[in-house]
Amino acid sequence: MKKKTNEYTDYPISAKVIPNFLPPPEQLVLKDDTVKVTLALNESSVLFFKLLAKKHHTQYQKMIRNLLDHYVRACKAHEQNRSRD
Repeated sequence: MKKKTNEYTDYPISAKVIPNFLPPPEQLVLKDDTVKVTLALNESSVLFFKLLAKKHHTQYQKMIRNLLDHYVRACKAHEQNRSRD
């Protein structure tokens, strides 16, 4: 077994205090308002998301939810652009 040696030096240590920029833990728990729904999907669609979720180490329901959220944002942006014309 190797013998550990602790070597300390008398060199000055320069340190800089950085202000706390991290949010408090309460703000890290992102909880969206969700509504549970029952939805019948094609088996092939569910299998597709399950395989992708496994590959990316996430939940397939979360991927489907994010896909729908993305779709809604795109539709809203499209509607806003149409109303400006």
